Amino acid sequence: MSSCLQHASRPRMAASLRKDMHQAAAGILCYAGAYVFITYDDYDHFFEDAYTLIPAVIIIAVGALLFVIGLVGCYATVRESYCGLTTFVVILLLVFMSEVAVVVLGYVYRAKIEDEVNSSIIEVYEKYNGTNSNSQSRAIDYAQRQLQCCGIHNYTDWLKTRWYEETKNNSVPISCCKTTVPGCTGSLTHPEDLFQEGCEALVVKKLKEIMMYVIWTALTFAALQMMGMLCACLVLCHRSKDPAYELLLAGGTQA
Repeated sequence: MSSCLQHASRPRMAASLRKDMHQAAAGILCYAGAYVFITYDDYDHFFEDAYTLIPAVIIIAVGALLFVIGLVGCYATVRESYCGLTTFVVILLLVFMSEVAVVVLGYVYRAKIEDEVNSSIIEVYEKYNGTNSNSQSRAIDYAQRQLQCCGIHNYTDWLKTRWYEETKNNSVPISCCKTTVPGCTGSLTHPEDLFQEGCEALVVKKLKEIMMYVIWTALTFAALQMMGMLCACLVLCHRSKDPAYELLLAGGTQA
């Protein structure tokens, strides 16, 4: 009798653990997707292909689905329901396929980032006017401060912009100033006060790092989902062969 009760408690413990794991995974995936959205929003003027965010959308959708999976897996494990466990495996398979799709799309769009940035960054700099009301100006100032860069290839690129020709003050935006130099005004008479590296390569590097973060997150959880599917399949295969389980069922039927 005690062995039957011990066996009956195992599914509940496994269900609770499985539910907690899937909820934690769901939270991590949703955070990863939201992080990509927020970060890409800061650099969205430097690429034109809106489909680049598809991997992040899929990750958030998978994260939401994992909450449902946790509930289904919990119910199926407690009840040791064949139908419930089968549904659980099917949903895990769909999640696994979605995460594989994220990895594939991540590599595809990661390869396109450099071309996207190269084709749009010149136009963004041309539209710079130095005001907060101008979205291109905000994007460039943010990128130059965050990435510690100036111009497309270096600070001399500002000499070719319409903003430089209109201001005629022989300077670059203050966002080009090194943070360690107090009182910097962006004047070209003191080029040593300015960031020396161009923004094009750094923006490309930043966006590729973000996409790689998405790819590794998807790969990690795809491996975990594969383990989850294998465990659920083992439960399905050995469920009816467990003597303790059969004894528990017999006792429940007699009652």
